[in-house]
Amino acid sequence: MANYRRCYVPGGSYFFTLVTERRALILANDAARDLLRSAIRACQQQWPFSVDALVLLPDHLHAIWTLPPGDCDYSKRWGFVKKYFTQHWLACCKGC
Repeated sequence: MANYRRCYVPGGSYFFTLVTERRALILANDAARDLLRSAIRACQQQWPFSVDALVLLPDHLHAIWTLPPGDCDYSKRWGFVKKYFTQHWLACCKGC
């Protein structure tokens, strides 16, 4: 197992790279992009943060987020986004 170092800076800006399972090319799909947008917005309603940049490729994405002052819990936010996206993708778009 990899030994990751994680930096937690309250109110910080963070760069992320996320890859789809088995590098499936699902993010090139309009439905997937809409679901990802919805997932991020739903997350922002519960735990505010700003999306400073987002690069979406067919099998992965890069993002820069800035969290509010005093908050460094980006893991909770990504967990929500990934769960929301996966549940909705499997429910309505598996055949897309």
